[in-house]
Amino acid sequence: MKLLSIVVPCYNSEKYMRKCIDSLLVGGEDVEIIIVDDGSTGDRTAEIADEYAARYPAIVKTVHKANGGHGSAVNTGIDHATGIYFKVVDSDDWVKKDAYERVLEILREFMGGAHTLDMLVCNYVYEKEGEKKKKVIQYRHSLPTGRIFTWEDCRHFQKGHYILMHSVIFRTKLLKECGIRLPEHTFYVDNLYVFEPLPYVRNMYYLDVNFYRYYIGREDQSVNENVMISRIDQQIKVNKLMIDYLTEKKQTLTKQKRLYQYMRNYLEIITTVSSVLLIRSGTEENLEKKAELWQYLKEKDRLLYRCLRHGIMGEAMNLPGRGGRKISVEGYKICQKIFKFN
Repeated sequence: MKLLSIVVPCYNSEKYMRKCIDSLLVGGEDVEIIIVDDGSTGDRTAEIADEYAARYPAIVKTVHKANGGHGSAVNTGIDHATGIYFKVVDSDDWVKKDAYERVLEILREFMGGAHTLDMLVCNYVYEKEGEKKKKVIQYRHSLPTGRIFTWEDCRHFQKGHYILMHSVIFRTKLLKECGIRLPEHTFYVDNLYVFEPLPYVRNMYYLDVNFYRYYIGREDQSVNENVMISRIDQQIKVNKLMIDYLTEKKQTLTKQKRLYQYMRNYLEIITTVSSVLLIRSGTEENLEKKAELWQYLKEKDRLLYRCLRHGIMGEAMNLPGRGGRKISVEGYKICQKIFKFN
């Protein structure tokens, strides 16, 4: 059995997938690299994936499938994973060698130890095109360092600072047991990936190393603001699925105060992003979609609605009139500069 399964979703990735895969090969035969060719067309993605599988048969395996989107590729990776732990690395990203080796060392320790580790958290780095100073996302102020801990040991997370797909490694069996299936043909499902398994996570460990390098800069990238606005219906779909999940699990989650608070605050951030993009698009149709999204939340859970709607972010996203919307957008721009997103 492998220590760590790493799925690399690929769609027309020939220009950058080699850098990603080469960085993962450093893990040697403790690692299983699953390259999922998600129906690539018009480039050499499938050929490159097969090349790596042929050169490194003990480490790399390739799965070719019809196009289903990022979520579908992650689902396929989970289905094929044989490792004890599971990680997603997007094909335009990569990992840092020394941090990678430290991650594997920690996972080996837990594999033979008395405790079952459900989730490992590491830092990630924004590799933003054109910026010399790299922004590191770390969790020293939110999570205990160097020991196993539970949700009750977590401290306050700052606004806009949450555990993302880039920073997390899950126990594979946990992902399979919780039954997570990400929607197909939908962007932004990474938010569901780091949301739905959380009620099943009991034990965590934070390793304070800069492991994952998150590339930002391609014009066609899904987190590009203009691209996000053009795909706003998919953002709303994910947002609503998160609302559904939190409200359905509420009775159980409220028994774990810290966990519920974290998930509620994460939903608040996603709803804020949806709202500001709908405002920023400048169309009447999208302003109606914003109102409908908040109404959807209200109908699902009035108490949760009041908490989000009358929090500082909810108030900022629902200021009346054109002037209010302008203030909302300006606030969003300030957050962009502070948090370096989009």
